[in-house]
Amino acid sequence: MSSSALPKTYKQASFKELGGDLVLEEVPLQLPAAGEILVKVEACGVCHSDVFAKYNAWGAGFPMVPGHEIIGKVAALGDGVSGWTVGDRIGGAWHGGHDGTCAHCQSGLYQFCEPYVVTGVTKNGGYAEYCLVQSKAAVRIPADANAVEFAPILCAGSTVFSAIKSANVTPGGTIAVQGLGGLGHMAVQFARKMGYRVVAVSRGRDKEASVRQLGAHEYIDATEGDAGEALKALGGADLVLTTAMDTAAMVPLIKGVGIYGKMLILSFPPSGEITLNAHDMMMRGVSVQVWPTCTAHECEKTVDFAHLNGLNSAVQTWPLDKVQEAFDAMLSGNVRYRAVITM
Repeated sequence: MSSSALPKTYKQASFKELGGDLVLEEVPLQLPAAGEILVKVEACGVCHSDVFAKYNAWGAGFPMVPGHEIIGKVAALGDGVSGWTVGDRIGGAWHGGHDGTCAHCQSGLYQFCEPYVVTGVTKNGGYAEYCLVQSKAAVRIPADANAVEFAPILCAGSTVFSAIKSANVTPGGTIAVQGLGGLGHMAVQFARKMGYRVVAVSRGRDKEASVRQLGAHEYIDATEGDAGEALKALGGADLVLTTAMDTAAMVPLIKGVGIYGKMLILSFPPSGEITLNAHDMMMRGVSVQVWPTCTAHECEKTVDFAHLNGLNSAVQTWPLDKVQEAFDAMLSGNVRYRAVITM
C-alpha cells in the first residue's frame, strides 16, 4: 500500500488525563519512521494491564493509546525494515522494542531491555484503527488466523504458554490453574494440549461446565472449603499457575503444591504483596516464581502452537466506538473470557 493510498486521518481511543475515561478522536496518520511498521489494526484485546495507561503508572504521560494484544495487516514499512511486505498479517504485543546492544539484549532477554518499551503503556498501542510497531518487536501471524480470537494469545496466551514450558513439568504431571479469566482459560487449554492433567480452581460452579469443555480434568470450587487441601487431596500439583489478582485465593494453594513443585505467579495482587509460609515450602522443597512477559519470538511460538492445535481464546467483542464499555466490562470482571475491540 503506497502512502497515497493511506487515509490522512484515523480513529484512536486514548487516555488524556490521570484516571480519566477513554476519548475517541480522529487524529492525523503518522507514517512509519525507520525500523517501524504501520499496522492497520483488525482487533485488539483488552487486558487488565491496560490500566497502567489510565493512571500513567510508568510515567510516559498523556495522551496514551492503550492496547498490547494487536493483530492487523502491514499497511506501510519504514526505512530499513526487511522481511515484511504490505498485506502481511502482523501482531504487536507487550514488549514494544529494544536497543539490541545492552547486556540483556546480548543474552536474548529483549523484554528486559531498559528503558522498557511497552506497547500501550510507554508508547501508543492498539485501541486504534492504525498503530506503529517496531519491526524488532513485530509478531508474525498466520494468514488464516482469526484476528479476534488470536489477539489475546499475544499476551494472555503467550504468558501462560511460556510459563508452562519454563516449569519443565514431566508430561502427564498435574498443573493447577487458579482463576479462569483471560489468562486462566488459556492456561487450561494449553496445559491440556501439552499433555498435562489439569485442575481448574475458581469460586463457584458457574464456570465448571465450560472450563471442563476447554480441557480441565478436575475442578475445585474455592468457596466450598480450603482449595489448597482440596488440591492436596487430588494428589497435589507439580505446578500451580495463579492468574487471578486475589491474594486470598493464591495463598491457600501453596499447600497443594507437591514435592519440589512450583507456584508461578502470573497476575499480581493490587498491593503487589503476597505472604507465604516459608516453613511449609521448605519442608516440601516448594518454590515460588513470578513470570515476566515474552519476546516477539516467544509470542510467535505461542501463536504457532495454538494455530497447530486449534486453540482459540473465548471472547466478547466491542466495536472501537464502544471501547469504554469494553474497558469497563474488563474492570468489572464480567467478561467471559476476554474482551476484544474490533475495527
